[in-house]
Amino acid sequence: MSDPAPPPAGAIVWQDLTVPDAAALKDFYAGVAGWSFSEHDMGDYSDFNVMDSQGETVAGICHARGNNAAAPPQWLIYVQVADVGVSTSRATELGGTILDGPRSMGKWQFAVVRDPAGAVFALIGG
Repeated sequence: MSDPAPPPAGAIVWQDLTVPDAAALKDFYAGVAGWSFSEHDMGDYSDFNVMDSQGETVAGICHARGNNAAAPPQWLIYVQVADVGVSTSRATELGGTILDGPRSMGKWQFAVVRDPAGAVFALIGG
């Protein structure tokens, strides 16, 4: 069986929130949005997978530790691209700033980019 095709370029494929205390904040979102959570083992701590009312994992809430230690508390969207290296080069040509990466995350490459207006997002691709 082959791997499914990646989403089309430009699709928002993930979102996560990085905060100092993910465990405490997940309770806020459980109460406000009705989300449920499963733990995602990070070694010496757990981050959390966010599940919608159908039990589908749709986002993550992460501790600001390890590679995420310097991340400000914010929701970060991940946009699918064909080639993260090409897209980060293009982002800098168009006035953006690369804040992190490109680097590997499992079988994926990703980079965090600040656009010319100051908004932050991530690029992700194989």
